[in-house]
Amino acid sequence: MGGGGRLKCCSAPLLCDSVPPAVLKALWKTADHVSVGACVPGGGGSRAMEAPLQTEMVELVPNGKHLEGLLPVTAPMAGNQRVEGPGRSCVEGEGFLQKSPSKEPHFTDFEGKTSFGMSVFNLSNAIMGSGILGLAYAMANTGIILFLFLLTAVALLSSYSIHLLLKSSGIVGIRAYEQLGYRAFGTPGKLAAALAITLQNIGAMSSYLYIIKSELPLVIQTFLNLEEQTSDWYMNGNYLVILVSVIVILPLALMRQLGYLGYSSGFSLSCMVFFLIAVIYKKFHVPCPLAPSLANITGNFSLMEVVKEQAQLQVETEVTAFCTPNYFTLNTQTAYTIPIMAFAFVCHPEVLPIYTELKDPSKRKMQHISNLSIAVMYVMYFLAALFGYLTFYDGVESELLHTYSKVDPFDVLILCVRVAVLTAVTLTVPIVLFPVRRALQQMLFQDQEFSWLRHVLIAISLLTCINLLVIFAPNILGIFGVIGATSAPCLIFIFPAIFYFRIMPIEKEPAKSTPKILALCFAAVGLLLMTMSLSFIIIDWVSGTSQHGGSH
Repeated sequence: MGGGGRLKCCSAPLLCDSVPPAVLKALWKTADHVSVGACVPGGGGSRAMEAPLQTEMVELVPNGKHLEGLLPVTAPMAGNQRVEGPGRSCVEGEGFLQKSPSKEPHFTDFEGKTSFGMSVFNLSNAIMGSGILGLAYAMANTGIILFLFLLTAVALLSSYSIHLLLKSSGIVGIRAYEQLGYRAFGTPGKLAAALAITLQNIGAMSSYLYIIKSELPLVIQTFLNLEEQTSDWYMNGNYLVILVSVIVILPLALMRQLGYLGYSSGFSLSCMVFFLIAVIYKKFHVPCPLAPSLANITGNFSLMEVVKEQAQLQVETEVTAFCTPNYFTLNTQTAYTIPIMAFAFVCHPEVLPIYTELKDPSKRKMQHISNLSIAVMYVMYFLAALFGYLTFYDGVESELLHTYSKVDPFDVLILCVRVAVLTAVTLTVPIVLFPVRRALQQMLFQDQEFSWLRHVLIAISLLTCINLLVIFAPNILGIFGVIGATSAPCLIFIFPAIFYFRIMPIEKEPAKSTPKILALCFAAVGLLLMTMSLSFIIIDWVSGTSQHGGSH
């Protein structure tokens, strides 16, 4: 051992003798499974130091800054041996201690400035979208008990899959879903992840814009006190959705970083809280069952009394049957339930971007953000579904807001709710668009520097395609069912599990270890869910028994 307070490990080629002892001790102490005492100042030159795995050291550098300088850029290795062993060169050690100034900045090479609260707002807003409008219909086709069981299961599994994503990203120091796919399976994995994100988020944005298309004309009609819609352009949903996309969504979608949208996400969530309060309030003010012909009765009280006396017994029996909740139901429409619920909890494409921009990031902190967001959305989902179902029972439609129009099309409270929901889904579109644009950049322009022209063109192209899809989509449930049955299980179940299995080094967790076996079982559940849901939906379409309502 040389003098001067320097540390030299003769048998550990990872470290050079120019490193102060205090720095190395702090680094080794953080890696809890590594022996520090094997290499100390003044120790004998014959003592070998237990070098840590490179994957553990990666996690010590915040905000992904280690990505360029620490890890060598290599193609994915065959088999499960994802990380090199202790036999590494001093060049890699120098990469750990300092970043090469010649490297171009990576998209995660900046200090995160988004607070814990703003991150919760952004992730919660990514979770909560138009899916909440279809949950009452889902409960009507499953029953309260089965719905609660399925909702709980999907929420817990979503939290577990986020845990797998965060653990995989910590191992390799990557906070991009597509790059995790590349590290696990090379280019095919990267393309599969990018395609799933693109399909999933395009489906989500389509459902949001579909709500704007269907609800905004009704809001304008109510404001103008019109009994029926006119042929004016401002009553045409197709024109209105294009107008909202250009004036409101596009400027927000041009933001360069996701953290800037935290305040708009908070306002969007407050609008959905108002929606929930209104649904609970309306439960106690909407009669059951609804009487569609009641509005046509002009006060002929005697005639009404005769009708009631003649059919009193029959009406009471029908009312009792119709206004009684079901706790367990199975029918052809049950096939749509799991996809709708899986779609409602998908936030995985946004998890890693939010993690990247988090202030003082850590896996534990990001997991707390995810768990809190999922828990809040779980409560709001269940309450909205429960009180929406208990208001209309089997008469609820696939889009809850349109069901309220049967009661009173000019109800001021429902008008305010429509405006709140329209505001919420409009402000959610830019957050969902962000991962799609990055996925396209990862596939097509990975090695190119940032360009505002490309940034703007991608956003405009995406919004154009989504508007075309919304204009020609038959109904919102078709979007929920198909997209939720394909890309949602991939993003929630399959990809996080298989990426974790491949990325986690076998030196730390062998292939037959319990965590990896659980991950494979998790992926199998996702594959089974996707296959069953798609099969049920296809059979439903072919048989022509689909009567999910909500077409307007």
